[in-house]
Amino acid sequence: MYSDPLFHIGGKDYVTLYGICIAVGVLCCVLVLFKFASGKVKESFIDFLFYNGIVAIVVGFVSACLFQAIYAYIENPEEGFDLFNSGMTFIGGLIGGVVSFLVGYFIFRPMLKNRLVDIISLLPCCIVVAHAFGRVGCFFAGCCYGKPTESFLGVKFPFLSHKVHPTQLYEAFFLFALFAVMLILYVKKDFKHNLSLYLLTYGIFRFLIEFVRGDERGTFVTGISPSQFWSILMVVASVGVYFLLELGYKLRAKELDAKQGEVKQDFKEVKNEEN
Repeated sequence: MYSDPLFHIGGKDYVTLYGICIAVGVLCCVLVLFKFASGKVKESFIDFLFYNGIVAIVVGFVSACLFQAIYAYIENPEEGFDLFNSGMTFIGGLIGGVVSFLVGYFIFRPMLKNRLVDIISLLPCCIVVAHAFGRVGCFFAGCCYGKPTESFLGVKFPFLSHKVHPTQLYEAFFLFALFAVMLILYVKKDFKHNLSLYLLTYGIFRFLIEFVRGDERGTFVTGISPSQFWSILMVVASVGVYFLLELGYKLRAKELDAKQGEVKQDFKEVKNEEN
């Protein structure tokens, strides 16, 4: 809707509202990480999460383009494969970003004093707030719009001849609400399963909102949209992630107990030597 560049310098265009929203989302993601991780893990671990997260974001953007390009190619192979001009899909970016983040984590894990389970319930909050601002950016860019509607909620984009559901804003509202709920659970209740909550609730929401999405995004599985396919997997994965994290928390507790026992033993040996 407001996709035109905001500045024109030397005959070139600079800065769009979409780009600003993406930047604000990434900034909020980082601020949430540093604000609410402090005191729970060492600063060196937060720094690692930050730099590893930056790499994951870059990989995620490429992955988002790659997934959408694959969908477009499957639907219209005669048009060829175009990586950076077919659009982007968030779930594709999420998959690529998460895989990149985990690869980086397991490579450097032996050098880290903290573990991912110590902070993993905060990470979905960071993802969701960035995603929420990104969806606001989609509204300004005019992408990811919904089906035609005569509802009072309908929005008229300049390039369309009819009003459509502002599905970008529907999703942004949902994501901001989910962010608030997860952050409250994390801060007030020390809730350890925000990742499962995110996969479950966003998977269900995304599956349902796809029924009112109106933009063309290609085909992956006949009968459902590509995002609905991945949404089903997200809901299924939420159950597995819950039990996997339960196991991870138990193993981490044993690891910390063992370290505490070693410290106590070392203290006793020092005391005996002094006596």
